[in-house]
Amino acid sequence: MSTIDDLLGDIDQFCRKQKISRSTFGLRAINDGKLVNRLIDGKGITLKTINRIEQYLDDHNELSTDSLEVVENGGKIMALTKAKSSKTTTKTNKAAAKKVKVAPAKKPKNKKKEDKDSRPFRFYDNRQNYLAFINTCNEKSAISQRIVKEFQYIQPTAPAFRMFDAGMGDATVLSNIMRFLHHKHPTVPHFIVAKEISMEDVRIGLDKMIDRFSEHPSTILVLTNLNYAEAPKLMPRDVLTANAMNWREIKLEGTHAYNYREQLESMHDIFAEGWETQTSKISGNPVFKRPSVFVIYREDHEILLDNVIPRPGIQSWEYDFILASQPWRSTTSAQFKADRIVVPLTRALAPGGRLLAIQSCGKDPAQELIRQYWPDYNPFPVTRHHILKEVKKIMGREARDYNIKEMSDARAMFKYRMHALPSEIGGANIGTSTLFAAWNAAVYVNQIEDERVEQVIHDGTYLEKTSKVLNKHGGLWFNDETFVISRGK
Repeated sequence: MSTIDDLLGDIDQFCRKQKISRSTFGLRAINDGKLVNRLIDGKGITLKTINRIEQYLDDHNELSTDSLEVVENGGKIMALTKAKSSKTTTKTNKAAAKKVKVAPAKKPKNKKKEDKDSRPFRFYDNRQNYLAFINTCNEKSAISQRIVKEFQYIQPTAPAFRMFDAGMGDATVLSNIMRFLHHKHPTVPHFIVAKEISMEDVRIGLDKMIDRFSEHPSTILVLTNLNYAEAPKLMPRDVLTANAMNWREIKLEGTHAYNYREQLESMHDIFAEGWETQTSKISGNPVFKRPSVFVIYREDHEILLDNVIPRPGIQSWEYDFILASQPWRSTTSAQFKADRIVVPLTRALAPGGRLLAIQSCGKDPAQELIRQYWPDYNPFPVTRHHILKEVKKIMGREARDYNIKEMSDARAMFKYRMHALPSEIGGANIGTSTLFAAWNAAVYVNQIEDERVEQVIHDGTYLEKTSKVLNKHGGLWFNDETFVISRGK
């Protein structure tokens, strides 16, 4: 089942590809030119209509060469049209044009393999590259240090400090933040909502949360697979999707981390069921099969946290701090990033709340290495300036209630490095494992697909070029850029 935001994303991608307006799409799909605008405004939609839209997208995403006709008139090609299924044509059509069938392309021997390979590529789903990257670079630590700077501007108010993480990942950053929050506000209840679509990350992340419940008993952790527009309120906008909500409360028993670990590990099957996904046929994005919200807290603090624990239904939560760290693919348009992610999260800020967004921006040795093979490729075409411009445009007069200012590069950018001993860099004999790690980190951050990588690694020269870049810069480092949006009190 697609969420409304997933559906809108598929529609926008289809409209850009076909070069048609949203109203034209609505008319063609279900004979309703106002369809897309109503969906954007949060109006309800029936499951039958969703199925009609998805069927239209599936049927028209690519025009089949088996059904194309060249329409000729006087020997000139007038149009390339889709052949009608009718066996006969009207006399008028016969008089106006002569239809000549285009020979259909031969079907590939392995149709299933071609369909699989032609799906849109999701770079950040490449699990092994991701794990190798986070274990050889200190980006998580650098991001945690950058986040801590924002807390000097935030003062929690009753009944709890409220935080939303727009992409928990393996929870390294989130657990670091929670340790700092306990250090700064040891007695304040923490209400933390973490969005994550990957069950593997949820499993790893839960492992890092066990000691947090032990050190800070007044913690409520909410895990959800809802999209960016719906996750802050823990409720899908679509009624049918909301009725299918998988809402669970997990009350941790005991007073020690060992008790919590045993209980959470015994529930892995329940989490796996809640985080089951499917692949969008249009965008290639993983989407949930069923919306899930899991609320986790200590049973011995249930009474104290009663007015903080969320319940099914419309939530009125606004957040003191929202983190959006690498929540998108870098080449995605600024309009999409602003409309689908940044603006919904901005509207979820509490008075005095702050949104911190982080993305890769290049201009570093890693990009220098990549450009030796793909000199014309720009993996970071959308800067923070483009995104903030779109945010202001979308929010209009509403933007006056927020502080949306662009920071200088000195304040907005920070760097992180690949782990390497000083003795490993500075000579011709850099260890092969270090070179492999550096190359993997470079192609991962610059989001180079495996198919393109395979074309350049067969002769082994990529290791030599990697070695030269490492020696030139004394190692490998990367640049991230940030922007902050805050709400007035």
